[in-house]
Amino acid sequence: MDRLEHLEHLDKHLVDELAQVARETVRDELREQTRKQRRRATLYAASGAVALYAGAALALAVGLLLALALPDWAAALITAALLAAVAYALRGAARPHRPDGTHRPSAPGRTVGGTAPAAPPSGLGMPYPPMPPVAPGGASGATGAGSPAPGGTGAVAPRQDEIDPEAPHDRS
Repeated sequence: MDRLEHLEHLDKHLVDELAQVARETVRDELREQTRKQRRRATLYAASGAVALYAGAALALAVGLLLALALPDWAAALITAALLAAVAYALRGAARPHRPDGTHRPSAPGRTVGGTAPAAPPSGLGMPYPPMPPVAPGGASGATGAGSPAPGGTGAVAPRQDEIDPEAPHDRS
């Protein structure tokens, strides 16, 4: 019995050592990867700072070139307007584009990527049942969608474009 306890202790000790070696290996690997990523991030930051100074030098050169022919204040104003136009163009280039060329995101409730399909994916006909041109209860057609039900005291029937065919129906 004493020998079995000794073997259990050895097994536990071996598992602990194995876990420690695995942790150290993973830690070393992550340290190496982060060292490479830190170096790359430092190089990107340095290139960005140098590009910023290059842009400032270019703006100064444009301003000085314009100052040869114009008053200094006009040259500075034109240089600022040019920089603002470039910044606006870059901001527009960074925005996501829609296929029709506009920059606005699609309205909520609209189908992304175009119009809704004419038929369901199963190909078994219309995706939704056709909607009657008048609200339920309007037999003569005098009460259309958006007008109160006959009697004048009921709730206003929703217009056809406000009805969500996917919404659950209350049948109480």
